[in-house]
Amino acid sequence: MDESYKTTEEITNENVNFETRLNLAPLLEHVNTIKKEIETVIVGQHKMIDQLLVSILSNGHVLLEGVPGVAKTITAKLLAKTLNIDFSRIQFTPDLMPSDILGTSIFNLKNSEFEFKKGPIFSNLVLIDEINRAPAKTQAALFEVMEERQITIDGSAFQLDAPFLVIATQNPIEQEGTYRLPEAQLDRFLFKITIDYPKLNEEILIIQREHSLQNHGKLEAVKTVLSGNEIKEYQALVKQIRVEQNLLEYIARIVVNTRENAFLYLGASPRASIAILNAAKGFAAIRGRDFVTPEDIKEAAIPVLQHRVIVTPEREMEGITSSEIIKQIIETVEIPR
Repeated sequence: MDESYKTTEEITNENVNFETRLNLAPLLEHVNTIKKEIETVIVGQHKMIDQLLVSILSNGHVLLEGVPGVAKTITAKLLAKTLNIDFSRIQFTPDLMPSDILGTSIFNLKNSEFEFKKGPIFSNLVLIDEINRAPAKTQAALFEVMEERQITIDGSAFQLDAPFLVIATQNPIEQEGTYRLPEAQLDRFLFKITIDYPKLNEEILIIQREHSLQNHGKLEAVKTVLSGNEIKEYQALVKQIRVEQNLLEYIARIVVNTRENAFLYLGASPRASIAILNAAKGFAAIRGRDFVTPEDIKEAAIPVLQHRVIVTPEREMEGITSSEIIKQIIETVEIPR
């Protein structure tokens, strides 16, 4: 076709595609492969798997909350198996000390000097099981590493290798022997993912799969899909996803509304606005788009905000949850056109 016969719109579209379109095909292929690998073991929970993948692409930590037996720990281990990165698991208990996580300095008799022995937190993917079982002193040991990806011991700073992701689990029902996570720590989690019981048809499929396993382990057939370098490349790619100015304002209005809502005692911080932005980019990426839509922001808002706000005691006694209030806020804030 002769160039002179092309419309201005056609030429503009070509320029836009050439200049700004991101190649998300390899990312999508890897995301779909990871989903298939995890779903060979996990039945249902598609939203949870999507949110875990978004957290990796957004370089954010995840808090998994659910009653015992709903596959919180096994999902984290399956995800780790699909990634060719270092993985460590820490079981939190009431007698756990900060040095058990971070590491400690040990005196070396050979050279008469103290040497730092790294703890299990020095890994790429760290599973913290039952994070609310450790006391406040041990929980506080995670503040610096979760936010700054570094640890300061005896005046020396140790940088953690990228990527670095914490997946923590907690049981919301059992209260004896547990310690509530402080707001400062909850704010460091990108998502709080609430895992519900499976439906009847899913429960039947779970039993059937367990029966067919016989002597084979759940993790044996899961293949490695992504390397650490590929994760870092995809994280950088996701940051380049376009967000229009009116959508940035939409995020800000949702977060500001949590501070002005009469049902909430504590609203969300600016860190929550940034978390919604990064998570929305992740949701756009796994949907194959190089731009964010209002639907991506809506999908990110509840898992990002529900653990960052506090419901007033009166509303809490009425059984109103933070996620319900956030849904109401999203419905009242005008969607950009």
